[in-house]
Amino acid sequence: MTEATSSDSRLRVERRGDLLFATLDDPARANALSPALTVALTALYRRDLRAEGVRAVLLAGSGRHFCAGADLEHLAALQSASELDNRLDSRRLRELFEAVLRQEALTLALVQGSCVAGGCGLATACDFVIAAEDARFLYSEVRIGFVAALVATFLPLRVSGRDLRELLLFPQFVPAARALEIGLANRVVPAAELAAAGERLAAEILANGSSESIARTKRLLLGLAGLRFDERLDAAAEANAAARATDDCRHGIATFLATKQPPRWRE
Repeated sequence: MTEATSSDSRLRVERRGDLLFATLDDPARANALSPALTVALTALYRRDLRAEGVRAVLLAGSGRHFCAGADLEHLAALQSASELDNRLDSRRLRELFEAVLRQEALTLALVQGSCVAGGCGLATACDFVIAAEDARFLYSEVRIGFVAALVATFLPLRVSGRDLRELLLFPQFVPAARALEIGLANRVVPAAELAAAGERLAAEILANGSSESIARTKRLLLGLAGLRFDERLDAAAEANAAARATDDCRHGIATFLATKQPPRWRE
């Protein structure tokens, strides 16, 4: 099935089978995160996509760059914003990042060119980041007096403390090869192969793993953050026991016992 939709917020969405392709479509402004685009993205990632038959979301940016972060008009408006306006704007970003992190379908970001500030946070909140060889990542907030506060809540899931401080306290553009080394990216491919590589990786993951198990694992990883060791063990034991009662687990075990091979989950 192929389903195409569009939005005035410059977000294009296309459904192909069990994959959903979302494209930031404002190349003249390097796909900057305007408030309208932020709201549209949040609405997309808040949907119960697995219930709709979507097993993976692939997020890309049109044109030369993935996303330049906040747009200049929005930054200018912040200079005269009230405390309430700033809180509301910060809440919009919080809701976006939380929606991406909590989306139980597999999430992938396909990054080319510059990936900056909030755009970098958007990409690295996804489960997998596939970077073109020309991609470069930057958390630029301290350069203009901001704090990458929201990003700091989930970036430790990707990078170590040493690299985290380097990224946030002394921001420099991180090329794709270095991003791969420190964990900002999962794969680096030639720019011309970015879309195909993303779709291929999604297909491989979905063929080899149960979507139910992927969703439960994502939920567990988020829930473990910040818990004491004994609390983590308790949560893990509960998740382990609950997974055993799922149809996917029963099917996986039965298939393995019968064939000595795991199921091909996408078939």
